[in-house]
Amino acid sequence: MASIAKYPVGTRARTGETCPESGVWKVEGSPTTTAPIAKGNRMPPYGGKAVTWTLIQHA
Repeated sequence: MASIAKYPVGTRARTGETCPESGVWKVEGSPTTTAPIAKGNRMPPYGGKAVTWTLIQHA
């Protein structure tokens, strides 16, 4: 059985991009937040602004 490669913790994605990996994502900078985001969903804005999200934990 083949293993499915995951994007590593630390992977980054910007608001509006397709989420590359299901897991817990954290907003870079301040203020910050974390959110569970599923693979295939659009990366959301935070505080009404486009932000960069970093994967901190796999789902």
